[in-house]
Amino acid sequence: MIPGTAAAAILTLLGLLHLYWAAGGTWGKSATVPTFEGKPVIHPTPLTTTIVAAGLFAMAALLAAKLGWIALPITALSLRASLWLASAIFFLRALGDFRYVGFFKRVRDTRFAELDTKLYSPLCLLLAAMVALVSW
Repeated sequence: MIPGTAAAAILTLLGLLHLYWAAGGTWGKSATVPTFEGKPVIHPTPLTTTIVAAGLFAMAALLAAKLGWIALPITALSLRASLWLASAIFFLRALGDFRYVGFFKRVRDTRFAELDTKLYSPLCLLLAAMVALVSW
């Protein structure tokens, strides 16, 4: 119960943060995009940031359903499979793209890379473990 509650809370907070950025908020945003030679590698739009927020909220809802807090119109098997998929997504994000993000990135001399090593990738690995534990 504790890992599921913690993961759902973290995912909800991250979803809210993404909605804040999608609405034009700037707090914390400067160190959330990988860069190379001082230029952003990706250019998230308000729409793509909102889509990420929706995905984070959906994962939180799946956890809430598994914990019995809410009812979703899906089978128990679909719920379990969806949680395993969410766990895999966070695990793969922690591993990274082997260039700009994740534990195995090659570009390591940027502010994003430093935060990714110390915070973002470990958090993704933790979320992967917590979601897997709940889905098991």
